[in-house]
Amino acid sequence: MATLEVNGNTIALTDTGYLENHLDWNEDVARALAAIEGITLTDKHWDVMSYLRDEYINNGQNQPMERVVLKDMGTKWGTKLSSKDLYQLFPLAPTKQGTKIAGLPAVRRKGGY
Repeated sequence: MATLEVNGNTIALTDTGYLENHLDWNEDVARALAAIEGITLTDKHWDVMSYLRDEYINNGQNQPMERVVLKDMGTKWGTKLSSKDLYQLFPLAPTKQGTKIAGLPAVRRKGGY
């Protein structure tokens, strides 16, 4: 089992780098996970992660597809987004990489735009 050290705490990770327990997540853990992924977090990253966490924690463990994230983030940011906009934030798939850095379980669905 892999682990991540953050502020003197040892956080358990799955073999694929997701948190074993989404309750171990906080902003410092997110920064550490983002660093592993080679991402420097901006306000837009935090918006997407907050959205993904809210959907998972407060909406029956929902893990929205990319097109739903695009629509909802576009509404939040007041602009029409394309997939490219989200891939600039999370190059290895916004719903997968974003979910990982947001401390949530791996997305189980196959494909899906």
